[in-house]
Amino acid sequence: MNKKIIRWIIWIAALTGILLCVGGISLSVGVSRISPKEIITLIFNGKGSIEYTILFDIRLPRIILGFAIGGALSLAGVILQGMFRNPLVEPYTLGISGGAALGVCLNIVLRLNQILGIYSLPLSGFLGAGLVIIMVYSLSMKRGILKIQGLLLTGVMISFVTSSLIMLIMAISRVEDLHGIVFWIMGSLEEPSWLLIKAAVLVSVSGLIISYKFSLDLNAFSLGEEEAMHLGVNTERTKRFLFVLASFLTGCSVAITGIIGFVGLVVPHFVRMFVGGDHRILLISSFLCGASFLIFCDTLARTVISPMELPVGVITGILGGSLFVYALTKRQIVLEGK
Repeated sequence: MNKKIIRWIIWIAALTGILLCVGGISLSVGVSRISPKEIITLIFNGKGSIEYTILFDIRLPRIILGFAIGGALSLAGVILQGMFRNPLVEPYTLGISGGAALGVCLNIVLRLNQILGIYSLPLSGFLGAGLVIIMVYSLSMKRGILKIQGLLLTGVMISFVTSSLIMLIMAISRVEDLHGIVFWIMGSLEEPSWLLIKAAVLVSVSGLIISYKFSLDLNAFSLGEEEAMHLGVNTERTKRFLFVLASFLTGCSVAITGIIGFVGLVVPHFVRMFVGGDHRILLISSFLCGASFLIFCDTLARTVISPMELPVGVITGILGGSLFVYALTKRQIVLEGK
């Protein structure tokens, strides 16, 4: 077997092991500490107990959602960085998070969630993200060609506009509405609906499978659009599809959990330093690492000042920013790993 393939298998196995370990630790720690031995006992003979409820109704849903959202955001980051050949591009750069946040802010201020029910918040977030995606895509299309630089600049400008509108809404909103807006913007994995959790898992895993089919195209894009075209890649069709895929992954993630920053920016860089820039290994490695990173951050968020809980976006910002600065000082952040 090819040495490269063996190395990739080892990395995937190692990252899968890390993911399982982080998930196990997250399941055990909290206000009520439950040992691994007790967890096994509760699985087979613990229904109806308080510990069983804590494990399978509170902690397990957060772990599963962390797996889905962390993987989806990291995957979107890898795709966009590969498309733009820019190491600073992340899923939120294109204004998608701003659109989702604006939709949720309007929902909270207009009290639509009290009228339409629990699913109105993620629905309004997804609609806001969808409108931004359509706007950015339409403004960046010139004579049937998707302008990459235009796409980036348009997304950044729309992000500024939506941020200003959100601040305007926060300035004139009631105190109780302001608390809900701020907490949602900071991000949280506390999601009571199993339907939304299952949807997030389906979207993220499907995104990984679909994006993997474009791994060679992303490798070609790292050489430049012209070189990719000479290698037989239909660059326009690929750019459109990858943009829509990354935007859909980001929009779904933000709509369900709020804005969780730095995952899609830092994780691809960190993984690229170790596994290299080949997207055949980078995509799945980033997915697994992003899932582990977000589960770990959520565990810290609910245990650092227990019994109070911090927004997970605060923890990802602190850890992600620190890792990013560390990588910069090591001068190892490059678009193509060696």
